[in-house]
Amino acid sequence: MEAKGLFNVARKEFIGHLTSKKFIVILGLFLIISALAMHQGMDYYNNRLENYKEQISQIKDVEGIEPGYMPEKPTIMLVFMFMSSYIMMLGAILAIAMGFDLVSKEKETKSLKSLLSCPVFRDEIINGKALGGTLALVFAMGTALLISLAMLLIFSIVPSMNELATILVFGIVSIVFLLAYFAIALMMSTVSGDSGSALIYTLVIFFILGSLLPLVGPTVAGMVTGEPPERPAFHIQHETDESEGPSIKEVSEEEMQQYQEELRAYWEKRRPITEAFNIISPNMNYQKISFLISNPQIYSAVYEQSSPFTSTGYFTGGGEAPGLQEVLGKVWKNILALIIFSVVFFAIAYVKFMRLDIR
Repeated sequence: MEAKGLFNVARKEFIGHLTSKKFIVILGLFLIISALAMHQGMDYYNNRLENYKEQISQIKDVEGIEPGYMPEKPTIMLVFMFMSSYIMMLGAILAIAMGFDLVSKEKETKSLKSLLSCPVFRDEIINGKALGGTLALVFAMGTALLISLAMLLIFSIVPSMNELATILVFGIVSIVFLLAYFAIALMMSTVSGDSGSALIYTLVIFFILGSLLPLVGPTVAGMVTGEPPERPAFHIQHETDESEGPSIKEVSEEEMQQYQEELRAYWEKRRPITEAFNIISPNMNYQKISFLISNPQIYSAVYEQSSPFTSTGYFTGGGEAPGLQEVLGKVWKNILALIIFSVVFFAIAYVKFMRLDIR
């Protein structure tokens, strides 16, 4: 493989994507919906900011407030929480649309044989197609982020350096997610005999990985772990004196503590089973990463507990949210899973293309 041939194929594919009507239409819809999601997210951010200011003004004169019960200051990354849901759906469709006919279309039009007759190696063709598609996805995601930053500045929201770094990480993770489905589409385009079959097979895989597995995981976990422990009920005692009616006996502290321990053990047993299914779903991996990046404090309070409850049995917010480095430390397995997805499916496409019988 020579770098010149690789970059020539990559440049041809990149320009082909940017001038394709299919790419332009889907990219336009992607950018419009992303802009609408940003507008929705900014409304949510502004409402959270107003509530934060109101809570701060109310507790200024109150003494003895513990730090863990101080209200949480919202971050502008909440805006991107709304954007990630549209990337997970429409962005994946854009990646699939770019890859499902890269090889199959050339097989149908018999142009692959003439392409291989040129002074270019097979590995340069498949690697160039992958590189050109990757650059097109980077262009699409970069454009969406630039529009998002422009909208933030229009609404007089200026990100800090830490927030800019977090937005950059969000963009990189989004590209890695899109590459997972692009690699699946490219693999099916190489394996299938025509573009129609490649598209159908890719959409079936998209449905299984994106919708079916997240439903199967909790179902299997429920079958293995059974029903959660029942919450202790209040006891009704009937008085011997007929002049007085029945009295309600409250749940003892020991019973409640035992219930909390059983519930925590139940969720600790259930969570690995669910995560085993979620880790092989690009959608669930991206959802976890993007949600933690955009709202780390809420995620830590809900998902980092052994159960949906705290040690006292109630959800408590507050406290300092984890930084970007700590966030990445919590989701590195999910990021690695997305990378492995792209590498594995591209490797299959590469091997199949290198052995492809061109006649």
